[in-house]
Amino acid sequence: METLVGHVLLIGVLLSITLIIAGLIWHGVTAHQLGFEFEIAGTNLFRFALADLGQLAAHMVSPRLLISLGIIVLLLTPYVRVLASMIYFALVEHNWKYTLFTAFVLSVLTYSLFLR
Repeated sequence: METLVGHVLLIGVLLSITLIIAGLIWHGVTAHQLGFEFEIAGTNLFRFALADLGQLAAHMVSPRLLISLGIIVLLLTPYVRVLASMIYFALVEHNWKYTLFTAFVLSVLTYSLFLR
């Protein structure tokens, strides 16, 4: 279990850092400045990701898109960790008490990330 959780967190954080740094470097090279105007206040992860995934599907890759994808990956990392834990508790350990606790945490995360 610890190995699974460790790998999920490590991969999520490293991928997020890589995307954000790549976007910042690309922006710095093309715009000749390190500052970046970025506003995500007042939106939830679902709307934020939907707009950026639409750009990705249209092959409109930009520095802002890379940074946005890095933020999305970073925000989804704990969500995937809890989801993996719930699946592990249910399918491997057959521990229904921990499965229910983890499902509750997953529902709270779902609400806070996607619905609020």
